[in-house]
Amino acid sequence: MFDPLHDAWQAFIAIPHLRLYIAAIWIAYLAWLGGWIVLQKREPVATLSWLLGLAALPVVGFLVYQVFGPQKIKRHRLRRSGSRMPREAAGPEDAHDEAVELARLGAATTGLPPSTARSVRLLIDGAATYEALLEAIGNARAHIHLEYYICQPDRTGSALLEALVERARAGVKVRLLLDAVGSSRATKRFFAPLLAAGGEFAWFHPVRFGRIWTRTWINMRTHRKIVVIDGVVGFTGGINVTDDENDSLRDDAYRDLHLRIDGDAVRALQVVFVEDWMYATHSRALLAELSRDPPPRRSGPVSAQVLPSGPDSSWESIHRMHVSAIHAARERVWLSTPYFVPSDAALMALTSAALGGLDVRLMVPRRSDSLLVTLAARSYFDDLIAAGVKVYEYGPRMLHTKALLVDDAFALIGSANFDNRSFRLNFELSVLFHDTAIAAQLAALFEHDLANAPQVRDDRARPLLHARLPEALARLGAPLL
Repeated sequence: MFDPLHDAWQAFIAIPHLRLYIAAIWIAYLAWLGGWIVLQKREPVATLSWLLGLAALPVVGFLVYQVFGPQKIKRHRLRRSGSRMPREAAGPEDAHDEAVELARLGAATTGLPPSTARSVRLLIDGAATYEALLEAIGNARAHIHLEYYICQPDRTGSALLEALVERARAGVKVRLLLDAVGSSRATKRFFAPLLAAGGEFAWFHPVRFGRIWTRTWINMRTHRKIVVIDGVVGFTGGINVTDDENDSLRDDAYRDLHLRIDGDAVRALQVVFVEDWMYATHSRALLAELSRDPPPRRSGPVSAQVLPSGPDSSWESIHRMHVSAIHAARERVWLSTPYFVPSDAALMALTSAALGGLDVRLMVPRRSDSLLVTLAARSYFDDLIAAGVKVYEYGPRMLHTKALLVDDAFALIGSANFDNRSFRLNFELSVLFHDTAIAAQLAALFEHDLANAPQVRDDRARPLLHARLPEALARLGAPLL
């Protein structure tokens, strides 16, 4: 049985100058792929790491690079070439120097000018969010646009689908965009009633393996949560559509935060959804439809800057806004995030603020839904505590709130974690508010959660095999976490 294989192997190794041929192929492989990687102009450490890995593992390394290697999506040009809906005028400039600087930064890195909202409601946890969302959907008259990372075919997802089907049957145009990985449990059969009622549905970055000549987008997901109703009411934040985040169904549901926005800032949410829908469906029909019937102006007193970020832009708008807002702080920086794997710039900003005498607090889950991320986050605690950062681990439930509070004026709330994946790999969306009332509400929520978040002490037990070594090893994967 093995004779043909043995004979073939013997014939192969008998080829004259075989080692020379293999060396030439290996050098050509490294030159071709190495040149490709170098021309992407990534961080030198990351570039060298990939080059060494590909040299040591020519075949396996190439496959890993195809899936997890750095990628750029040529989509950002659409924003600059007129595919955007008509842009709203910028909101009034604030006399506060830091506010003006942050507004300019947001506009320059996203292409979206500063805007305003008539009202902003902080929705704490899933039950309150789903109740407000279903109420708004029931009042829709023209269109409902939804984009989610996770939408599960469970009780919560079924309730949302029923509401969408009812509106679609009433003539409201319903469009649902879901991430193909985050919502992989939801099949086309689950959405069949929506399609039958006249609604539309699309997957974002469906995973297609087996095409070695094209790279899969499995490592770049839409983590955005966007709902736009009639162009005037919008929802965004950190809450997905799943029983895991519905505290009316589960006592251990995630602790999370969402936003209901009424006003001109919703137009920016609409712009982001339209871009994502066009990208996923390869159709510009929605853009033409909305351009014919733009929503009325609804300016308000709340200053709001919508910040989309993703691998289609090299500006890393949410990353830059986090770092810049922290540097702009004068009194306090309070950060809540489920995943804390900061970039060097973000870590430097936090520790510099603490070393400068500011009240810097970090709240993370005692145990996130990823043990690897939990260990990686803890690997930073010693440096943070040494700099004066107060670190807290929220314990009763999984903390999923993603929010930054700066002084008594700035609140940054959205879908982005404080990690490299959110800063550089995923499509995210956050909103920066310059409003003392919203900042006060966020501060009250943070202080309330502190009651269930013991402070991490610098003299805590940290055995080598059960703490220090696993944390150090987990930190090696920081660029991908």
